[in-house]
Amino acid sequence: MGTKDARVDAYIARSAEFARPILEHLRALVHEACPEVQETMKWSFPHFMYDGMLCSMAAFKQHCAFNFWKGALIFDGERDREAMGQFGRISKLADLPPKKVLAGYVKKAMALNDEGATVPKVRKPGLERSTVPDAPPADLAALLKKHAKARATFDRFPPSHRREYIQWITEAKRPETREKRLAQTIEWLAEGKSRNWKYESR
Repeated sequence: MGTKDARVDAYIARSAEFARPILEHLRALVHEACPEVQETMKWSFPHFMYDGMLCSMAAFKQHCAFNFWKGALIFDGERDREAMGQFGRISKLADLPPKKVLAGYVKKAMALNDEGATVPKVRKPGLERSTVPDAPPADLAALLKKHAKARATFDRFPPSHRREYIQWITEAKRPETREKRLAQTIEWLAEGKSRNWKYESR
């Protein structure tokens, strides 16, 4: 028999109004597809456990996200997306696949956990940790010169934090994606935030 966590109730209650029906829908669907699922909170957002990590959901200011821990084994390859999870930015229920399809993904994730499957760690060619420079690329350097707060944050960050931003920017496949990431980088740096601040414990 599965269990629910009161912290997930609280998380949904304090989420934006648009997000609540999405989160409730996802929660109910996971419990229906996996009756033995256990709820918990990790990295400040709801996770669903079934013999290990199964999936998670999160709400942000303007969208929600739904992520399968072993998504690389459920879906064919990585998707070019601007949100965590495999379904992009979810702002309404219609952005999600049909209930039957989602339930199928949950059951596939359960089967992978039953089998003890692991997701191989694959580094992208040319972007291995050792080859990602600490120094910002020219376009980021130019923006940092114009924004003192962002520059101050970037300069005081350890090399690993600087590389996270640099890699995120240089991984962009399209010029417009790179421009968006540059703007977001400056905004977050000006606020003193690391690239993965959303997932850090509060």
